Amino acid sequence: MEYLPHDIPKAKVLITVKTYPLPTTSHGEVVCTAGLLENGKWIRIYPILFRFLSKEKQFKKYHWIEIDLVKLTTDFRPESYHPKKDVDQNLKILNRIGTKDGWKTRKKFVLKEVFYSFDKLISLAREDQKKSLATLKPLKIIGFDFEEDEREWKPKWKARWAQLEIFDKLQISKIIKKVPYKFYYKFLSEGDKNPRKLMIEDWEIGALYWNCLKQTNGNELESINLVKKKYFDEFALNKDLYFFVGTNFENHLKNYRNPFIIIGLFYPPRIKENHQLEILTE
Repeated sequence: MEYLPHDIPKAKVLITVKTYPLPTTSHGEVVCTAGLLENGKWIRIYPILFRFLSKEKQFKKYHWIEIDLVKLTTDFRPESYHPKKDVDQNLKILNRIGTKDGWKTRKKFVLKEVFYSFDKLISLAREDQKKSLATLKPLKIIGFDFEEDEREWKPKWKARWAQLEIFDKLQISKIIKKVPYKFYYKFLSEGDKNPRKLMIEDWEIGALYWNCLKQTNGNELESINLVKKKYFDEFALNKDLYFFVGTNFENHLKNYRNPFIIIGLFYPPRIKENHQLEILTE
């Protein structure tokens, strides 16, 4: 059974994922964008040259957008689609779902399908349906780690950017800075005996690192501690944390043991026990 139609005119997508911008040799600088259709199915929109969009078209997370989409035939993953027309001309930003209702409306869409076993999710990625996007509820967060990474983008990407800068139509002149660290959650999911480690590629964590670097006058270790304070002390310990996970195209294609990374977080407030009791007895 086909996951979704080949063409989806005027698709309404609730944006839940925007990864850190990545320079590419084929499309320039792109943002992996994903969200949920009205029926609750995941969809990936690629490529989106987000920083090149006009300001009024630069949507935020939890904005509903309307856009004509067509299946990305170069990507075997069923959720992968690309804009059928020029994004700036075709995209409409609709309403945004806020949090004043205690995240109730966001939960209505985001938590329609939640996985608790990471092994189950991996098995679905390997089976015929090739599932590549999902919401995962970790059983327990064990820790938050970081590793030093390359400080500059690959030379071929920088060279490609230099070529793109020739054209007057570009609205920005500088390639986005590369975050010189990789960040990870260590966690257990249902049925796990040993902790798992997944990299986080959300745009928010990259932006947070650069903001913290400004606050600490360039002290990288202090900045990382502030990032950890946000992502572990606040999100992991004090929020009802879920992961938005997606597969890396190459790793999924090559059938790696685990093709998934964390591409976003969902962190509503924890429900107090007395409130939870009220909900269960309604």
